[in-house]
Amino acid sequence: MKKYLLTLSTLSLLFSCIEEKEISSIDPVNWSKRKVDISMKDSLEFGKTYLSIYSQIYSISEHKTHNLTAMASLRNTSDKDTVYLTKAEYFDTHGKAVRTYFDHPIYLAPMETTEIIIDEVDIEGGTGSNFLIEWKIPKGCPEPLFEGIMNSTMSQQGLSFTTQGRRIE
Repeated sequence: MKKYLLTLSTLSLLFSCIEEKEISSIDPVNWSKRKVDISMKDSLEFGKTYLSIYSQIYSISEHKTHNLTAMASLRNTSDKDTVYLTKAEYFDTHGKAVRTYFDHPIYLAPMETTEIIIDEVDIEGGTGSNFLIEWKIPKGCPEPLFEGIMNSTMSQQGLSFTTQGRRIE
């Protein structure tokens, strides 16, 4: 009985020390630091971009998946104008909204980039996850660029690939 209690106590102590890893994509950059009021800028042009992101890909067969770290890169391609991103919403394979990263205007200064990271352990999006990103730009300003960069490394093997956003509005 003593051996049983000692084993149980040891296991209990061991498992209580395992720290649950926080998923950083759920607690992203503090977007409120980039928040801006654009209500007085009535001449801005609106756009919406679709960006495919893969938090998982199939490996060997349709029954086995491989997790990936994904980055949505949000880039201002103008060297003169500030652009405004008004919403970034993340969807899963089935089109269900997973989370909204921001739904208020944020700014990107000329040539500035910011990212949204989907951790390798965050598989909520699945094999067909995507973003809808809404934005506003001054007349004559180049459109922002949105890219997905996915990667994974295991032992000495690694894989990476990119996707580009497509304007849908």
